[in-house]
Amino acid sequence: VQLQASGGGLVQAGGFLRLSCAASGRTFSRRDMGWLRQAPGKEREFVAGISSTGFSTYYADSVKGRFTISRDNAKNTVYLQMNSLKPEDTAVYYCAVRDRGGWGSPDSYAYWGQGTQVTVSS
Repeated sequence: VQLQASGGGLVQAGGFLRLSCAASGRTFSRRDMGWLRQAPGKEREFVAGISSTGFSTYYADSVKGRFTISRDNAKNTVYLQMNSLKPEDTAVYYCAVRDRGGWGSPDSYAYWGQGTQVTVSS
């Protein structure tokens, strides 16, 4: 599986962005997916996850109520709608396949795509 994230940019606090992650390969619809992020000087952290069918979603407490993860298996794409953005959301955002372990651990993810930079100004 190859993944390509896009949609990042510079936005003011309180604004919104929609990230997309396009996947190649025929197994996307059977894969649990996640969005993770890494801010400068910090470890990579889980942001949101979605089951292969899209029926189950999971969020970090820091983004719950502001971010929404979704997917379109017909388009091999997973999305992250980010509303009410805060400066602390500034990071490089990655999409990845969850292939083992719990949703909240970055170690559970493989096939990391190239990240997209999100910068939120105050």
